[in-house]
Amino acid sequence: MTSLSPSHAGHALDEAGPSPGLVLLLASGAGFSVAALYYAQPILGVLQGQLPGDARLFGLVPMLAQLGYALGILLLAPLGDRLDRRRLILAKAALLVLALVLSGLAPSLPWLLAGSLAIGLTATVAQDIVPAAAILAPERHRGRLVGTVMTGLLLGILLSRVASGVLAEQFGWRAVFLLAALAEAGIALAAWRALPRFRPTTSLPWGGLMLSMLALWRDLPALRRAALAQGALSVGFSAFWSLLAVMLHQHYQLGSALSGAFGLAGAAGALAAPLAGRLADRRGPERVTRLGAALVALSFGGMLAASLAPLPAAGQLAILVLGAVGFDFGVQATLVAHQTIVYGLRPEARSRLNALMFTGVFIGMASGAGLGSLAYALAGWSGVMALASLSALVGLAIRLGRRP
Repeated sequence: MTSLSPSHAGHALDEAGPSPGLVLLLASGAGFSVAALYYAQPILGVLQGQLPGDARLFGLVPMLAQLGYALGILLLAPLGDRLDRRRLILAKAALLVLALVLSGLAPSLPWLLAGSLAIGLTATVAQDIVPAAAILAPERHRGRLVGTVMTGLLLGILLSRVASGVLAEQFGWRAVFLLAALAEAGIALAAWRALPRFRPTTSLPWGGLMLSMLALWRDLPALRRAALAQGALSVGFSAFWSLLAVMLHQHYQLGSALSGAFGLAGAAGALAAPLAGRLADRRGPERVTRLGAALVALSFGGMLAASLAPLPAAGQLAILVLGAVGFDFGVQATLVAHQTIVYGLRPEARSRLNALMFTGVFIGMASGAGLGSLAYALAGWSGVMALASLSALVGLAIRLGRRP
């Protein structure tokens, strides 16, 4: 494929946008990259039994991956405005392959910890792919295309734990990381062949990029509202998925395989997200953020009411499935609409804007995991659902507030 710059990538890109094959590549690249963060979570017990190291330190494996991802979003993702995004995506994808191989071949816990940190830093290639999709999309279809790519990203999050558990049971834990490295290598090769070049939009050095992010946060109230609202919704999202398996095991004696099946329910909600992108294109993203946040609040509120009601186990589980579909769709729809808003604020700073918004999302996710554990200890599953409902109402209130 001929390498092109989006500023003069040809009239065809402006009119029709990227081909379906390139859209699929972008969605797959985002999904497989972010999935690398979650492969270790369901196999920590297996790792403790088979890898030399202090059992008390194995919890650092997923923590270092998340920490690396947060640092990578804040410190590396803004480079997409400074460098050719194609080269940045290819470089990070190649490094992610090496990090996965390092983890898969780790002879001891310290090596696995180093691999996890490297996975987190390089998995931020997903946050380079999403702004690239926004650049390639014609303005009138930006919401739809971003929604499709974000569906791939969310599916990677939701399905990675299921895939990891199945692969580890069948082939061993090392195969999880090595097969993931093989898949990421295939994505990198396809990107090398298909991605166009992207002209940098700024010549600022790295330090200047960091300072400019402070100015963007200060000067763009729409960015602040998007980051804060999406961060609030992420609190409930993270609390639900962090505590669900624990609750299902304690209350319904369901094993990890059946618990993982709830990820499929969330994936069903995520698959509907491109519809939200189309709605954002047609009716405006502001309306979609409000509808999405309202759906999240309604879903969590319904699950809270069900947790307090004397329903049979089958009824409780059915409401959990419906609630998972509902709030996952609402969170994803709101995220797509927020990205549509944010990417239109300063087209020359899309990577920095994306980094700022996802920093808010990450803070919400981390807070949800911690607060959710506390709520579960104090008030059980009803406490988790109360926390999720409250956070969703906060997000909705931010979106319903008067626009600056």
